[in-house]
Amino acid sequence: MNEMQAPLSVRDLSVAIGGNPILRQVNLTFPRNRITCIIGPSGCGKSTLLKTLNRMHYNVEGLQVSGSVLLGTHDVIRANDQELLELRRNIGLVPQKPCPLPMSIFDNVAYGCRIHGMYRKKELPDVVEKYLTEVGLWDEVKDRLGSPAVRLSLGQQQRLCLARTLAVEPEYILADESTSALDPLSSKTVEDLFIKLKKDYSIIMVTHTLHQARRIADYAVFLYLGEVIEEGPAADLFNTPREELTRNYLTGTFS
Repeated sequence: MNEMQAPLSVRDLSVAIGGNPILRQVNLTFPRNRITCIIGPSGCGKSTLLKTLNRMHYNVEGLQVSGSVLLGTHDVIRANDQELLELRRNIGLVPQKPCPLPMSIFDNVAYGCRIHGMYRKKELPDVVEKYLTEVGLWDEVKDRLGSPAVRLSLGQQQRLCLARTLAVEPEYILADESTSALDPLSSKTVEDLFIKLKKDYSIIMVTHTLHQARRIADYAVFLYLGEVIEEGPAADLFNTPREELTRNYLTGTFS
């Protein structure tokens, strides 16, 4: 499947668990080579929307999904197991809390490449170096690539998870509050990485922190009770929101 430059979009997407609606008739197209921040109060469906984009809640009991998530012409919701594996390669996820695999630093970065059969064995050292360098981690770990990844600091672990995601060459990077577990310095490092990476990747980020969204978002989506209330260029949404509900949220009337 060659989906280079394929748009990622959501059409009439509704999600419920056990009959309780979480997302309601969501329609979005995510701009390429931009950072899209999804904002809204707790429980509004932000993380559910993000996980639906690459079907990471695949096995949740009682889950009901209707509508479509389209990468080009391919529907993530209806993909078979083999198609889903390839689609997930193109839509990578950086989780809320760092989750290095129980293996070495080297093997963490190489893992996805091996699963997808992307490189010959002798090419993997160069691939690992490339993506550790891209996330600013190479100089910190190049002398201990065989060490367990869990020995890294939390900030280093999150950058390692990002390197693992980048190594399989996705088009879209999903970030589920990927700085919330980090200290301020590590958070700033990850934010700066996302800003640098958007020239080559499209980033969709859930954040509870309005200050963070204001700092890094090019495009913003405001969710409330599972519905898209407003979306658009971040500067417009934050400075001149069209909807009263958006204004109330941004001014702290509710959170």
